[in-house]
Amino acid sequence: MVQWVYENASRCSIITKVVVATDSEEIAAVIKACDGNVEMTSADLQTGSDRVATVAEKYPDMDIVINLQGDEPFIKPKMLEQLVAPYLAGDKPEMATLARKLDLETEYSDPRIVKAITALNGDALYFSRSPIPYFKSGDKASAPTYHHIGLYAFRRDFLMIYRNLSQTPLEKAESLEQLRALEHGYRIRVCLTEEKTVEVNDEKDLVAAQSFKFSLHSD
Repeated sequence: MVQWVYENASRCSIITKVVVATDSEEIAAVIKACDGNVEMTSADLQTGSDRVATVAEKYPDMDIVINLQGDEPFIKPKMLEQLVAPYLAGDKPEMATLARKLDLETEYSDPRIVKAITALNGDALYFSRSPIPYFKSGDKASAPTYHHIGLYAFRRDFLMIYRNLSQTPLEKAESLEQLRALEHGYRIRVCLTEEKTVEVNDEKDLVAAQSFKFSLHSD
């Protein structure tokens, strides 16, 4: 699966270098076998972004660093382009992430689906595994809510700051690393996509991923 993620990222024309950051010799061997770039990291790092920051320290010429996690095999090059669009347009949020319209019937109450709500300018207000916002009137069309996709872009200078920020109460409560940035007062721009994807975190996700892969090939 990680090879698929690596190859998808490598197909994005705006990405100048793709590196797999891992503490697994097995994963490193897979990437090296396809002539990919690997950096070994400590097994003691708290999050994927902490791991990416450790590697980014070795690449001082990079302005923007993307954290593309190995459990996202269906991320398309187009989605990476959408993720960095604010930076290419001259905006400079500390972080950017990706989201799509939430299926309120099937995803709203699922704690495995992370929900995102934003300010009018597209900056994140909050991310949660709980159903947000609460629609008191019952009209679920009254305010937008999004399905967060665990893909992050960082200004490199902020990534070096992020790695030294203390973990925060909401980050720990929700087990969502992006909340660390929000709780410390930094901006996260939420970029929207219409593309669908499936994360693979457990056996249930693996079944969904296999069905999703089949649907891609049958279209």
